[in-house]
Amino acid sequence: MTGNKQVVRAALAAGVLTAASLGAVAVAGSASAAQSPDRPTTRIVGGTVAHTADTPWAVALNNSGSPSPSGQWCGSTLVKADKIVTAAHCAQEAVSTYTAIQGRDVLTQSAGKTSRIASISVDPEYGKSPAHDVAVMTLATPFDGVDTLPLNTDKTADAAGAASVVYGWGSTEGTGPEDTFQKVDVPVLGDAYCGKAYASEGYTADGEICAGYEEGGKDSCQGDSGGPLVLNGRLFGVVSWGVGCADAGNPGVYAEVATYAAELQAQIDS
Repeated sequence: MTGNKQVVRAALAAGVLTAASLGAVAVAGSASAAQSPDRPTTRIVGGTVAHTADTPWAVALNNSGSPSPSGQWCGSTLVKADKIVTAAHCAQEAVSTYTAIQGRDVLTQSAGKTSRIASISVDPEYGKSPAHDVAVMTLATPFDGVDTLPLNTDKTADAAGAASVVYGWGSTEGTGPEDTFQKVDVPVLGDAYCGKAYASEGYTADGEICAGYEEGGKDSCQGDSGGPLVLNGRLFGVVSWGVGCADAGNPGVYAEVATYAAELQAQIDS
């Protein structure tokens, strides 16, 4: 993400909303990801190579419209054998264009399981009001036997200093291999910090998490949108947006799962 404007951190998205029955706003990916008004974009920068064998619930979300030869688009999290949580701004294309990939560390290879998407539920408030960057996708072929990640439901967990970790296959800006699963520690900076840092971009304390480093250097980035921000073994946040990637004073912003947990769980259980 570059410039003074918010940017989403997804791979590419410029189509029609497939379905709507949730409530969230998202921004994070690569290329021309769809985004809510006046929001920026974002990949893992300054991280280390990770392994899906250690985090089997981390699922890559490819799209046939991706400009990347690997099809890389966004990230997501397996929360039930047939359900993944991702960012709303990652879910704007036709349902038939998506493929979920589990257990593949390098997207240019062929390891792991794949599934097409049967349906998409996007938070109905996404794009209408700030935040709400969440969506639930139903897999056509369940990833049976794969560990899932529970939702965080504690809204007080986003206290400054909380040690969260973000995962993704997005851009590394030269700090690591592309199309390769990575992770990076991004401590919570707190609502007060992002409220000031993103005063003109519309950071929403009730619904978003601010995580990263004041000095920059480590962050999620384009292509990581929709991927998991994890805290204490739970899905804490969903990669959403930021300004630039790993720039000083511009930390990553994540959809706060606890804010939308009830709506997400309803979709997961449906």
